[in-house]
Amino acid sequence: CASLAEIKENDYNLNIPRYVDTFEEEEPVDIEAVAEELKVLETEIQQTDSTIAEFCKELNIKTPF
Repeated sequence: CASLAEIKENDYNLNIPRYVDTFEEEEPVDIEAVAEELKVLETEIQQTDSTIAEFCKELNIKTPF
């Protein structure tokens, strides 16, 4: 809560950020865990692409990639 003296000191500027700290610290990112997850996802993508390619071959249509 801002005091009247503080508001007067700020030329009666009532902008909220002037009186309230809204900063939220971000959580640190585990780069190694993210890299490992990307590897897992890449493997899953390759498996899915392979499955799609097999279906396309059975249907005698071009693959979308």
